[in-house]
Amino acid sequence: MKPSSVPNWFGSNKKVAYDKIVFQIPPLALTAMEGANTGLETGGAAALEMAAAAALERGDKIHPCRNCGAPVLGIYCGQCGQPIDTHRRSAIHLLHDFIKDIASFDSRILRTTRALFLQPGELALAFHEGRMQRYVPPVRLYLFVSFAFFLILSATHIAIMQLELTTTSKRYFTDASGKVLVEENGKAKVLPGLKVDKNSNIIVPRGEDDDFVGRKADGRVKRDLDVSPHFFTREKTGIHPVSAELRSILDRDEKLISGSAGKHRLSLFGMNGDPKRVLESLATDPSAINGPLTEWIPRVLFILLPLFAVSLAVFYWRQRADFYFVDHLVFSLNIFSFAFVSILLAIVLAQFLAGGKVVSIVFCAICLNLLLAMKRFYRQSWGWTAAKFTLVSLISAVFFAGPALIGIIIAVLWNLS
Repeated sequence: MKPSSVPNWFGSNKKVAYDKIVFQIPPLALTAMEGANTGLETGGAAALEMAAAAALERGDKIHPCRNCGAPVLGIYCGQCGQPIDTHRRSAIHLLHDFIKDIASFDSRILRTTRALFLQPGELALAFHEGRMQRYVPPVRLYLFVSFAFFLILSATHIAIMQLELTTTSKRYFTDASGKVLVEENGKAKVLPGLKVDKNSNIIVPRGEDDDFVGRKADGRVKRDLDVSPHFFTREKTGIHPVSAELRSILDRDEKLISGSAGKHRLSLFGMNGDPKRVLESLATDPSAINGPLTEWIPRVLFILLPLFAVSLAVFYWRQRADFYFVDHLVFSLNIFSFAFVSILLAIVLAQFLAGGKVVSIVFCAICLNLLLAMKRFYRQSWGWTAAKFTLVSLISAVFFAGPALIGIIIAVLWNLS
């Protein structure tokens, strides 16, 4: 069969409207360019037509692609990559494809995890250099990690933070040398810098802790309210009644807890609730704060992520020819993904260590990862990297994370009031 007898799968060639280009091209050069483009298109079409003719001469059947309509000369379409297999096969073939896809996806996850923890900045750099095939895409990674984070918290009933209200017994007294001591739950310690007057009132120097204002070192035992935060622990399920001892403290400290100052603070947020009622809610259910936290953290992070990318774009403005905003955004996505995975690991670690220590460890790990990632991705000296890391972290904490934390606290108070 001659090549001319092959059906015209490819259509007719179209001329390019070069007259719409802003640049002026000499007629001779324009003629050469048109000839080159026409030659490439004609040559490519002729090559495919010859391949199709050869296949027909061998008795092979040529079918149009079900996706784009182009001729398929192999098991895949040369235009769009669609396989000719219709997937109408046995369940064994379907299981084989499933295992193959899982194995391929698993290898990408392992490489992504290794790069996320052992090569800070590698994932963003791979996106910047166009070699992301070996890794999980940044948006997919962030969505997967954040979804897994909140799913695991929900499934294991782990609370990000709980506030437990307890009572502590304290006794302030003086020794023979006139030093002021406090005995709390049977353990005594010296309070340096404090003195007492002739009526046993504690004198607090200016600029010192004002928690001791109004206290008397007369040796009497007093019970105070103590709020203890617990991080990454199992939710204390069930509603617990407020103990009589705690109730007496809440009633005794009426001026501090539910006085006009406290009500005024809540009214600033548009709430008419009583601070005493908030504390009673926490006393009956320490995990009451966890619900609003879990609800608002994803929303706040959705806003903080692009703001963090904007701050990076500002500090690396001189490198804007090399790093577009999408590069800063991908870098931020990877940093936030690392933070989610780190907190997941912190949940496991918190089952063996104190929650406060675990929070400190996670915070230091995230800061170190950010510093190393900035050094690897932006490729500046350690001096410039450390300076920009400090400024970016400070601005993010003061202008972004700080207001976001205040907003979360407002949402929590609104929920409890």
